[in-house]
Amino acid sequence: MTPGNNGASTPEDDDPFGYLYADGQANGAQPPSGGYGYPNSVNRVRPVGTRQYGAPQGQGAPTAAYGQAAPPQQGAYGQPQGAYGQPNAHYAAPETFPGGGPGSPQQPSGHGGGGGRRGPNTKGLLIGAVAVVAAVVIGIAVAMTSSGSDDDKGGNEAGGDPTPTQSQSSEPSPSASEGAEEEAELPATDAKALRLSPGMGTASDVEGAESDGGVYVTGFNQVGAKVTWTVDGVEKAGGYRLNVRYGIPGKDADATLVINGKASSRPLNMKNFGGTPEGDWEKGWQTTWANVNLTKGTNTIELACNEGNKCDFVLDKLSLQSD
Repeated sequence: MTPGNNGASTPEDDDPFGYLYADGQANGAQPPSGGYGYPNSVNRVRPVGTRQYGAPQGQGAPTAAYGQAAPPQQGAYGQPQGAYGQPNAHYAAPETFPGGGPGSPQQPSGHGGGGGRRGPNTKGLLIGAVAVVAAVVIGIAVAMTSSGSDDDKGGNEAGGDPTPTQSQSSEPSPSASEGAEEEAELPATDAKALRLSPGMGTASDVEGAESDGGVYVTGFNQVGAKVTWTVDGVEKAGGYRLNVRYGIPGKDADATLVINGKASSRPLNMKNFGGTPEGDWEKGWQTTWANVNLTKGTNTIELACNEGNKCDFVLDKLSLQSD
């Protein structure tokens, strides 16, 4: 292959240095003056230092020749722009422009001439912090207001008078006091206060009786024996509970209950609920009860040993209780 002698000139066969060779010169190669060394070359070149950079050919500011200082170029805002790394005589700090420095509403944001990079949105953060503080303050104020109103409600209205009002009376209500008095006034009796039928008596040989002096009634183990309790001061008619404390020698017993002259259809049960050994009177103290209907005022309660009753027992005391 010989330079300059490869048929029709094509861009692929252009030799930019053909003018350096004798055969290239014979074929008409010339030093660069707008091509690669051959006539009608596709890509035209320029002498070193004459090509312009930074803008398309024929547009923008002129570029100085190689090795020479470039003429000033126009900046983004129409100001002459200095060489890279050199201070620009026409530069002015953003603070000198109207509207202040970076972050100002008039300051251009984003990337671009004279704008700089925008900082964090401190204004939004500040507004959020102020809103949080305001919410906390409002909550505290509402809580204090509610607490103050509760304190006002709890205090006395007439100048702080410590005397309780009628609705705040410290004395018990009438219903409560009446109930307590009724419980306290329900009568009770013991062996010494009972009226005994002929052939009966009292004793204190067996320990465990709760009557005064440990006294109890004996002599029930015979038909016709009875004790009578005259109950005074019953304030209202109705049902009551009659409690009877008795003693047995470890075996079941019963008796006939008579209220105001009327005998009960069922005997008073004096069963050996504790399961005490037979013959042991001291361990045989127990309590039984029966429902009775009393009238207002005075009532008579009798406990008798009739035909069919098992009356091997002693009697300690009697008492009434609200049913």
